[in-house]
Amino acid sequence: MSTNEPIDLSASRGPLPAYWVGPRHLAGDDGLLADVVAGTLTGLGWTNLTLVRGRQETAEADEERQVVRSTVLHLRPDALAWAQWMLADEPFLLGELPVAWQVCARAGRGRTAEWSACFTPGVPGEALVDFLLALDARAEPAEQCVGPETVLEAFSAHGWLRDIDQPQAAATDPAFTSCFTLCEVPSLIQDGDPHALAQGADGLGPVGWQGWAEPAVGDPYLWCASFSASVPHDLVAAFGASLSSPAPVLRRVLPECTRDRLVLSPVR
Repeated sequence: MSTNEPIDLSASRGPLPAYWVGPRHLAGDDGLLADVVAGTLTGLGWTNLTLVRGRQETAEADEERQVVRSTVLHLRPDALAWAQWMLADEPFLLGELPVAWQVCARAGRGRTAEWSACFTPGVPGEALVDFLLALDARAEPAEQCVGPETVLEAFSAHGWLRDIDQPQAAATDPAFTSCFTLCEVPSLIQDGDPHALAQGADGLGPVGWQGWAEPAVGDPYLWCASFSASVPHDLVAAFGASLSSPAPVLRRVLPECTRDRLVLSPVR
């Protein structure tokens, strides 16, 4: 069994249907990341689009159709932000994990995306939902209003520790299993600011916020999240505040790799 393969607690632990689980950043996505996010966006009034591109022979049955690419897209009513479910397509990798959701925003209609953020499976659905709620509430989703310190303050408020060497750029949970840092992001994390994409004098590429959970040194990542340079810091802070929240989350399925690090309380 893979260390990241989830455990169905309802099957392995008796009749109790669910557990309250903490810490949240190690609790996984309950196998419901697609449904939780899609349901939230639908409730907010975002338009759902399914684009299927492939080929079908004249006499070919629907179930035998050879689909090349299939994209599920959720579009904000003003068309300034959108979220794409990537696993239905041909996902790219982040930390050796496939990207599940990509979120983008722009400053006005007719313009290309100003920023993008990517999330792999395993990201707690609560954190991604809170990021999207904050995005939906923003009239100008591409406008930068606060500084990066806002992000670190969100983590510090929940007991995460500032990095000794980079106190203004990184934080980790007290057990040192998850990290969130302002650092060079992969080239696949697209940004609309050409200055943000340029290589700096230090030789580093684009810099943005990145987070991940690594249950033990050298283990595969449980999840990864990456935000391009122009993602507003208050939106990243909303994600961070939710990710680091001490409030337990409801789970029926847990990742095997963090099973021994979680506190479980049966739902009564």
